[in-house]
Amino acid sequence: MRIAQRAERIEPFYVFEVAKAANRMAREAAAAGKPMLYLNVGEPDFTAPPLVRQAAERAIRDGTTQYTQATGLEPLRERISDWYTQRFGVSVPARRIVVTAGASAALQLACLALIDAGDEILMPDPSYPCNRHFVSAAEGSAVLVPTTAQERHQLSAAKVEAHWNAKTRGVLLASPSNPTGTSIHPDELRRIHQVVQSRGGITLLDEIYLGLSYDGTFGQTGLAIDDQVISINSFSKYFNMTGWRLGWLVVPDALVPVIERLAQNLFICPSTVAQHAALACFEPESIVEYERRRAEFKARRDWFIPALNAMGLQVPVMPDGAFYAWADCSAACEKLGVTGSWDFAFEVMKRAHVAITPGRDFGTAETARFVRFSTASSMEHLRTSVGRLQEMLG
Repeated sequence: MRIAQRAERIEPFYVFEVAKAANRMAREAAAAGKPMLYLNVGEPDFTAPPLVRQAAERAIRDGTTQYTQATGLEPLRERISDWYTQRFGVSVPARRIVVTAGASAALQLACLALIDAGDEILMPDPSYPCNRHFVSAAEGSAVLVPTTAQERHQLSAAKVEAHWNAKTRGVLLASPSNPTGTSIHPDELRRIHQVVQSRGGITLLDEIYLGLSYDGTFGQTGLAIDDQVISINSFSKYFNMTGWRLGWLVVPDALVPVIERLAQNLFICPSTVAQHAALACFEPESIVEYERRRAEFKARRDWFIPALNAMGLQVPVMPDGAFYAWADCSAACEKLGVTGSWDFAFEVMKRAHVAITPGRDFGTAETARFVRFSTASSMEHLRTSVGRLQEMLG
């Protein structure tokens, strides 16, 4: 069978390849009385809070499960609009919000609407692998621009300007970022957007971790800059609805009918039950619970990252959001006699029974030196993991 070239260009998602290996090792670990601890996948250990689950049950019980319009339930679009006003002090009209089947669908729709074959999109290296594959699936090319810890592993206006060429269509940024948990300073984001706009390009901004910001300097939406910024968001991370597959896209007015037309054909609509459930995310009781959980994520970060640093797994930039630690494992590799983060990750799984993610997924700029830890697991699991790592590394 002949496979399409676009499919051949998509690499495996190594996070899940490593997860499969971890699951195989987990059976042996359990038999040895040392169960595998999973710090590899970016999924909150919290699930949807009570009001959200009750809303889903009510929708199913009442039979409100038919298709919605492709852009999503109007009341949900209104609730999201209100959230931008209340949380960020930014006016985002509901008419510019398109509810999608997860942030993945939002990125796919944006890329298909705006990227032509041969277009290039600038992205930071390291960055989330699926984002570049959405570009590739739209017949474009992701151009990974190496970044440094001094730059918070984010693009700068100067680098965007230096790498722009005749094929460049725009930028795809993430703030806060996966795998580093770092955000772009709002002033720098404004400068980047000005460079992009001056060249007639597009600014795509992945903000799926924006609700999990811990520093007021960075916890601002790029939609405050200009209504030409295209923002992708999700109910998975801050709202703890990972398996519900629900997200949204904020686009300029002129792009709404284009996105709607694509959504009608590709998805029909997002999950109706998930949409009705998501209405309850914005109830005061739910927001109180989400903020309690956000504080817990911050407490985990504040304990875990100093613990990594103390054992030589240096995190060069303190994350200001999300739930990741991007740690340099060079010294640990030398101590264990292994080469690079891929071998180190498997050594950690084998000897400490802790699953982590090697840097291979996230780019090529020194990513062989780094591993990503997820702090979305419980504090108990984080403490146990650190104990095992300390024992392994001496």
